[in-house]
Amino acid sequence: MPVLARMVACPLAIEVRNGAVAALPGLLSDRRISAGGHVAVVVGPGLGEEVLAELQPALENCVAHSVSGGSVAAALELVEELREGSHDAVVGIGGGRTLDVAKYAASQAGLPMVSVATNLAHDGIASPVASLEDEEGRKGSFGVHIPIAVVVDLDYVRRSPEEQVRSGIGDALSNLNALADWEVAAEDRGEPIDGLAVTFARSGAESLVRSTDELGSDSFQRTLAEALVLSGLAMAVAGSSRPCSGACHEISHAIDALYPDRASHGEQVAVGALFASFLREHALFEVLGRALRRHGVAQLPKDLGLADEEFAAAVAYAPSTRPDRYTILERLDLGEDEIRDRVGRYVDAVDR
Repeated sequence: MPVLARMVACPLAIEVRNGAVAALPGLLSDRRISAGGHVAVVVGPGLGEEVLAELQPALENCVAHSVSGGSVAAALELVEELREGSHDAVVGIGGGRTLDVAKYAASQAGLPMVSVATNLAHDGIASPVASLEDEEGRKGSFGVHIPIAVVVDLDYVRRSPEEQVRSGIGDALSNLNALADWEVAAEDRGEPIDGLAVTFARSGAESLVRSTDELGSDSFQRTLAEALVLSGLAMAVAGSSRPCSGACHEISHAIDALYPDRASHGEQVAVGALFASFLREHALFEVLGRALRRHGVAQLPKDLGLADEEFAAAVAYAPSTRPDRYTILERLDLGEDEIRDRVGRYVDAVDR
């Protein structure tokens, strides 16, 4: 009998607490990531620059790189900058876009990456996926190395807008729908399900379902951060985004393509997850709905700035965004009139 059933890629260190940023130089040294602090620090606008100012006195040998936006072009430009220098690692500091650019560039340059999150808007803080925009503004997902360390300083996270917190909640809770869609694919197409990936993805989401703490409290922020980290680990275990991405994310990708910049990713997948659960006629619809309401997360198309007709159009377009993925949308294969009918019934059910 083997002692180790399998090896799982995961960060060497995960720090989620108040004052975590101050411990970063020591973490780099203790974990032998960079004893001398020879790291490339990638920051975006906002709190990233403030974190860098706090760190620089202790990281005298770091080289700072500023990035703006989350595009493929920005990531490739950073790759060239990294290759011109000599670094032990890349430290990405900021929100999701900055971290995705840093993850992609670090992977292309062959360097380990440390993720320092200043908000909890989505599950990219510890995932092996970078979401980047092309020249036409279309988002694509790219496989990258999982961060070698993850730092979440609750002192900084607490200062982020509540909208970002709700986005993170929506992204984490949507795992429950993604897992239900994975079961649909297993039933209809024999797609294998990875039990360990399911455990990680479900554990984080259900901790939020059970939480009654205030959004701004340390206890809730810690629960959310850990749920998002578990989502990243679930994707690393599965080798794909399958445990965290189902019809909910197909619908979100469709909204991005048809009606860009209407709402955050996390709130779009929250509405997508709730609608997909309604289509599935499963108890998850009530469970997910209660959790979204309790935390003030979007539930209806109007919460995303969309008319019901626009949301129906996004649902119709959604399967084309991930042709390789099988979900409740592919199982039902609804026509446009049927989709409009289901959206109307869904809105009535949520508004009751």
